[in-house]
Amino acid sequence: MSDHKTHFMTDKPIMLIGLMGSGKTVIGRLLSNATGLPFCDSDKVIEDQSGLRIGDIFDLYGEAKFREMERRTIAELLTHGPQILSVGGGAFCQREIREAAKDTALVIWLRATAETLLSRMDNLSTRPLLAGDNPLGVLQNLHQQRYDDYAKADMVIDTDGLSQKQSLELVLTQLDTYQANTAS
Repeated sequence: MSDHKTHFMTDKPIMLIGLMGSGKTVIGRLLSNATGLPFCDSDKVIEDQSGLRIGDIFDLYGEAKFREMERRTIAELLTHGPQILSVGGGAFCQREIREAAKDTALVIWLRATAETLLSRMDNLSTRPLLAGDNPLGVLQNLHQQRYDDYAKADMVIDTDGLSQKQSLELVLTQLDTYQANTAS
């Protein structure tokens, strides 16, 4: 639980975006505890609904099928009102998801270098896109490919060199500032 005393209130979802390892799920859960908003991870919902792990969906049906499932799931989740919503790294790069999120959610990009992201991940076998011989190179390429889409977020939080608690404090401070600026 955060020591930060937030007065942040919202009437819409807060969507956390970023590359794998950026802390979307961990920070999302901490943010949920700090704000009292429910937490939802779109990948977990997809796994629960399909009965398959994300990696298995990629292996059995391919990335295109997974992205279709992701679009439907996130579109539905965005209708559930105020919540903390963690989405897969490629989700916000889909035009339909990005447009829906920009219309209905506050989007926060949790940004870190590829080196930091890789250092945060224990089990690369659960990350279909990192299964090859050069996960750092893959992360660097993904960062480059997705940068322009991620940059369309409402807010960018740099988490390099920060602990989970420090990252949470920074997100809460930015949310308070955002609310103060939009209220005036």
